[in-house]
Amino acid sequence: MTVFWFNLGFVYLFSTLARYFARPPLLSVAVKPRLLYIVPAFMCMLLVAGLQNNIGDTVYYMHTFEITEFTWEDIRSGKDVGFNFFQMALQGFSKDPQVLIFATALITNLLIVVTFYQYSRVFELSLYVYITSGLFLVSMNGIRQFLAAAIIFSATKYLIEGKWKTYMLIVLIAATIHQSALILIPIYFVVRRKAWTATTLVFLLLSILLVLGYGQFSTVLFSAIESTQYGHYKDFQEGGANALRLIVYGIPILLAYLGRERLRTICPYSDYIVNLSILTFIFMLISTQNWIFARMTIYLGLYNVILISWICKVFAEKDQKLIYYGILGCYLVYFYYEHVISLGMNYRSEYLSW
Repeated sequence: MTVFWFNLGFVYLFSTLARYFARPPLLSVAVKPRLLYIVPAFMCMLLVAGLQNNIGDTVYYMHTFEITEFTWEDIRSGKDVGFNFFQMALQGFSKDPQVLIFATALITNLLIVVTFYQYSRVFELSLYVYITSGLFLVSMNGIRQFLAAAIIFSATKYLIEGKWKTYMLIVLIAATIHQSALILIPIYFVVRRKAWTATTLVFLLLSILLVLGYGQFSTVLFSAIESTQYGHYKDFQEGGANALRLIVYGIPILLAYLGRERLRTICPYSDYIVNLSILTFIFMLISTQNWIFARMTIYLGLYNVILISWICKVFAEKDQKLIYYGILGCYLVYFYYEHVISLGMNYRSEYLSW
């Protein structure tokens, strides 16, 4: 855990300096952090994520990269052609499997940090929550799906501006990395509306009904995907997601609702971010019945991080510091609970050791 603690402290320190020395552009509510301090924060995250060799599915990806000679024939006949092409290109430089992990971490975290830079209000809070909420850890686990998620996350601009053709093209590219990315196509039309309307209530009620009638719902769903590459999920028997995760994703939405009018004033695109965060909560609610649905937070959870970065500014100025430090403290406790108590994380690397 020493590496994880050092990474959290180092990233928070330099991302805070990046905002502290920021120069707000004229006529804008946004604050653009100084790139001089963002670079070392990003590099720390990259080294930690790119040089590990034991977290989640990393061992599987490294083993496959090492024993498989990726060719054009494999790409044409296989699934997830984009990721196979990516691996073939990397093998042109090196057969060392660490290259795959490092290159994936580079692209994934670069796209995420750049998008946080563009749309987060309190930049260091976004990086802090990205790490302490467990999303950074997940990026080192399901590296292929998180790479697809990062590609789509980088298209936030087109989602906000309603440029659906460009957005769909990027989703289709991401789907060549991980086919589940196609779920973002219908989600685009769902979230492109005002938040906190009757539609929001309908979705929340439907999610509750799905939880109550999960047995029937799961039968229909898994029958529908039985012939796809995700058909094996019907045999997934690892139980539901921890209720604490549901609370972690739910509280920011509650705060956003309480300050919804103020949030719309200071963040013109907040409705879309809120809607995406609500969908994250809905999938997390359903995942209390079967953990596999929590995988959707890989695509949607990053928007929850952006939402949290704006939450502080919803409150009166005299209360903003209290909320800010409250967020830091609560997520630090959650970070300790998840990484130490729940998962007992142990970082291993051939290059980094403490």
